[in-house]
Amino acid sequence: MSHNVVYLDYQATTPVDQRVLDAMLPFLTQQYANPSSPHQPGRRAASALRAARRQVKTSLGAEYDTEIVFTSGATEANHLAILGTATSNPRPDADHIITTPIEHQSVLATCDHLSRAGYSVTTVPVDHHGRVNPADVAVAITPHTVLVSVMYANNEIGTIQPIADIAAITRRHNVLLHTDAAQAIGALDIDVNRLGVDLLTISAHKIYGPKGIGALYIRRGTPLRPQYAGSQEHGFRAGTINLPGTIALAEALRILATEREHETPRIAQLRDSLADRLLAALPHAHINGSPEHRLPGNLSLTIPGIDAADLIDALPDLAISNGSACASGHAKPSHVLTAIGLPDSDARATIRLSLGRETRESDIEHAAHRIGSSVATTPPPG
Repeated sequence: MSHNVVYLDYQATTPVDQRVLDAMLPFLTQQYANPSSPHQPGRRAASALRAARRQVKTSLGAEYDTEIVFTSGATEANHLAILGTATSNPRPDADHIITTPIEHQSVLATCDHLSRAGYSVTTVPVDHHGRVNPADVAVAITPHTVLVSVMYANNEIGTIQPIADIAAITRRHNVLLHTDAAQAIGALDIDVNRLGVDLLTISAHKIYGPKGIGALYIRRGTPLRPQYAGSQEHGFRAGTINLPGTIALAEALRILATEREHETPRIAQLRDSLADRLLAALPHAHINGSPEHRLPGNLSLTIPGIDAADLIDALPDLAISNGSACASGHAKPSHVLTAIGLPDSDARATIRLSLGRETRESDIEHAAHRIGSSVATTPPPG
């Protein structure tokens, strides 16, 4: 990233931490053997893979190494969780899935695929802060429900969901619960047993690791049909394992465990400082998401009367976004913002700023000044 650009798009992706890079590099250039190979280098690679899996298991509070399945990222993990459980249930009438309207596109697209294949999909509403009421989940469950999929924290407005409360409901009804924790893992202390989830998704590139590696936690005994036949990853995911990626993910999680306690409040303080500065300069603006239950680095700001895309173009020295990086190129307004009740005009007038490990007070001061002055001089959309 250019030194002339203030990067405030950490929810889209994060830079690779130097310590993570140092940990993975030997497995690209020196210890590059296939972990499935029977020779000594292969056995050493297999040992490194076991150690990485053990670290991920520990970081998530899982009980068994075999509950961790490495994937190419959160999208593949979400697909495997939803398609794998939906198609593996031995009951032919277990064809009902529950989700929310603010999920990541990888979840919504997979549910849409199942809907077109004959499954029934119920979308429970969220309130104007983007929060799910567990009671709505309870009402939506039927004798045909096989899976509930609710993201732990939203990638656009940062709202954190009451996953443990939802899990208590799904357990009572003997329904599986999946949560996409790709955004939550970097800020929240996650323990899968305390949460009560059956499946949980994470991704390395949201926590200062490389792109192309993620993991799916699958509670032991959870029925799940692999989408690609093969022997790797306990039979759940075929293909040669990305060993350098697994090493990187494990190291990123190890660093998180040691630094989260002091880093999370630091980022939250910077986020609040940025919000205060922007609201002082733009009194007509408002913040989206839950005031009490929001990721520390997230700031979704609606500035009525502007076009967010035009504002971003007018700020080449700031890396900010107007929604999820997976959807911000679409012509339609954000599905998350419309789900919380924003009219299209406000949804198109919303920017997302997300802070991270390298954000400093000087970055906040610069961003607030540039956004405030640019809004004052940018003509309204015509």
